[in-house]
Amino acid sequence: MIAGKTIQMADHGPGSGTDRFDRYTRIRASRADGILTLMLSNPKLRNAVDEQMHHELAQIFVDAQEDDDSRVIVLTGDPDGNAFCAGGDIAWMKASLEGKGKGPGVSEGRRIVTSLLDLEKPIVAAINGPAVGLGATIALFCDVIFMGTTAQVADPHVRVGLVAGDGGAVIWPQLVGYARAKEYLMTGDAVPAAEAERIGLVNYVVPDDVLQAEAHKFASRLAAGAPQAIQHTKAAVNMELKRLAATVFDASLAYEMISFTKDDHREAVTAFLEKRKPAFTGN
Repeated sequence: MIAGKTIQMADHGPGSGTDRFDRYTRIRASRADGILTLMLSNPKLRNAVDEQMHHELAQIFVDAQEDDDSRVIVLTGDPDGNAFCAGGDIAWMKASLEGKGKGPGVSEGRRIVTSLLDLEKPIVAAINGPAVGLGATIALFCDVIFMGTTAQVADPHVRVGLVAGDGGAVIWPQLVGYARAKEYLMTGDAVPAAEAERIGLVNYVVPDDVLQAEAHKFASRLAAGAPQAIQHTKAAVNMELKRLAATVFDASLAYEMISFTKDDHREAVTAFLEKRKPAFTGN
């Protein structure tokens, strides 16, 4: 139950406007009263972004835009994962370093953020646990952000020897200013919910047990509004973010791809798996 209403799973019947969501395995879709709820779901890894979820994130916001039966999107994490999204899957990073798989590519990484910015429908985030790395980026690019009292937001790319290139360098300064953004992006420190609300990183912090209800209550308010007026207002506000995405984001993403090839990243991944502190050398 969310806000007193049962959220029905997407209709899989012939001709349904929700068939496009059937192919997703890491993102669960459901709908009620004009609200499409998208749930990041990789519970065994705390809803971390593995290769499959990365693929799906690059397409889901396009499909959400084309879903004729919804006016508003709510984005949250699978509660069984005890997180909104724990960031990039370390095992995927390790496999890529060992040549056993392909890591995240520039074009797909860029498409995740640009498709989210291009989404005309308002999107409300319900951060129901740690939102880390790419998970934090996706949450912070949403239009209105609700956060549970025990949740945290962090972009710890630097802690695994990577540049904060998946969008954090774009959105954090816009929300909290350059000084605070650089502090959190250069340290990777987590921002607790109360502090996130105080500095303007998120809109609302509410008790964990009413987070989904409050997020859906706000989404219902938007769903009852004039859709074109709301969507075009969002589009106007997003124009500056799109301009930044075409400059800062592209550069930061390129820097991140370079950092994937460095010894410091390899050392950070190895240290994480060996449960020890990494010894960075600057190489």
